[in-house]
This record gives sequence, structure tokens and C-alpha cells, in this order.
Amino acid sequence: MSSAKEESFKSVIDPVTGEFKRPAAQFRNFISSKPNAEFPPEKGRYHLYVSYACPWAHRTLIMRNLKGLEEVIDFTSVHWYMDLGSVSWLFATPDENLPGENVVPDPINGAQNIKELYFLANPNYAGRFSVPVLWDKKHKTIVSNESSEIIRMLNTEFDGLVKEEFRDVNFVPAELREKINEMNAWIYDDLNNGVYKSGAAKKQEAYEKAVIAVFESLDRIEAILQSSSGPYLLGSQLTEVDIRLYPTIVRFDPVYVTLFKTNTKTIRDGYPNTHRWLQHLYWDIPAFKETTSFEHIKKHYFTSLTPLNPEGIVPYGPVPNIREKEQLDWA
Repeated sequence: MSSAKEESFKSVIDPVTGEFKRPAAQFRNFISSKPNAEFPPEKGRYHLYVSYACPWAHRTLIMRNLKGLEEVIDFTSVHWYMDLGSVSWLFATPDENLPGENVVPDPINGAQNIKELYFLANPNYAGRFSVPVLWDKKHKTIVSNESSEIIRMLNTEFDGLVKEEFRDVNFVPAELREKINEMNAWIYDDLNNGVYKSGAAKKQEAYEKAVIAVFESLDRIEAILQSSSGPYLLGSQLTEVDIRLYPTIVRFDPVYVTLFKTNTKTIRDGYPNTHRWLQHLYWDIPAFKETTSFEHIKKHYFTSLTPLNPEGIVPYGPVPNIREKEQLDWA
């Protein structure tokens, strides 16, 4: 007889093809600075619930820091452990002392887990209990649980509330928007979500289809960075494409290579331009390093996803989790 954890994991697998299918987010409201908006930008009104382990939540923390929103939107991180049986992230208890900023009991709603927040927002909710969650304290509801849309809100809609130095910082400038959207699309499908399609596949054909797409996309990224006029994917300007790609690449060697069987190459030894890009973001831009917790990342994946790792053993390596910049010999 299957366990609750196995059944919850199977719920996102196509029974015919064995392919992983990620359900769409259901809360899709938008904070807007336009007049008479249902959710206007206000200092202290919104709360971000995240996980340091989750790549989708990670991108929202990065954007929050890059846009100087620390004093405008507060946040709470859940525990690194996700209860797959109830399909919900758990909040830390008062007696736990976990690494990372704001890994504490829920200070806004007193919830024990993320599932409770969804039912507070909608008692009839039927869907996944994912992070990130952008919570409206005023109306006690979820504004959005779609990370790609949350980071777009953070990028522009709070500009009237941040310090002047952050107001003109735009990671989706109009002249690059079309290119950013185009790159986001294939990077998401083949790589951000592709590693999950590889790791969760239940048939050989589904796995090989996914893992080949993962490395074709990495090859494509490597070539883009090789020819880039600057340190980023679109040249000299850090954009949303970099922000969305980073959480996947920083997890690749420590987690995905082993747990998700994406083991054709590692980033550190197989993709020198991508590795240099990763090191630059991590070591030179505080918003990336400060929001990256390898302890949360590794413990979450290897202990929560028990269908993939039943014993819950957390690998010792790679050592180090990310290399110092001077350790790589560039051609």
C-alpha cells in the first residue's frame, strides 16, 4: 500500500507518460500603483512567506533585496522540512534555532504550516500549498502565489516607497522586455522546471527527454554568456533573466546532479562561463549570497523528497558548495 507521501508525489505525475506536470498557481492578483487598485502598494501592508530551500521563493527574496524593499515588505521563511504527506511547508517552532533570517513561527497569522494560510484566504481552496505567498495583512488574504508575477510587482510597483537610489532600478527595462520574456520562457520550461521533470520522471523515456533538454538549455546559456558583452545574460545589465536563473544554477551541483539525476556535467567543471557568472552573482552582489542557504537547500531536498531518497541521507559534498572566485582557472 502506498504511503501518503508517495501518493502526494504521484499526484503531479502524468500516469501515461510518467512526466512531471507542475500545476498552475491559483492566486493571481496584482499589486498596482494605478489609481483605485484593489491592492495598492503600502509600506508594511504585505508580508512575503518564503522558503530558503525553494527556488521559486528564492527569486522573490533576491528581488526584494535588489529593490531595497526590506523596510517595505517583511517576510517569514518556513522550516527547511516540507511535510510531503500533508503537502505543506511547516513553520519553525519557538524552540528551534534554524539558520537564516526570519526562520521563525508565523508572526502574522499564527499558522502552523503554509496550508493553513491557503484555507484562511479561501476555505474551499483546492490546489497546491506552495511558496512564495504574498499576503495582504489588511484583507487577510493571498494576493499571489505565482513567483514570476510577484517579482514583477516588486520590480516596479513599490518604487514610490523605496529610497531614491532604488527607484530607477528596473530589471525588466522596456527595451529588453521582449527578449527577457522570450528567454524566461525556454529557461523555465527546459531548466528551472526541467530539473524537476528529470528528477520526478517515472519512466525512462520521460527522464531522458527531460534531462537532455536540461543540458541543451545549459549549453545554450553557456554560449550566450560566452558571447555576452558583459557579465550577465543580456550584457552589462543585470536583468530578471539572471535573477530567475540563479536559484536553479546555485542548486545544480549540490542537489540536482545527484537527487534529480542531472549528472551529465556539473556547473563547476563543465560550464566555465556559467560558473563564472554564478560566482560573480554570489560573491559580488549581496542580494544573492545573503538569500542563499545551502543548509536549507540540501536538507530540504534530501530529507523532504523521500520518494527520491527514502533514507533521508544528506550528501556531504560538493565541497565547497560554491567555489571562491580565485579557485577557477579561466582560459
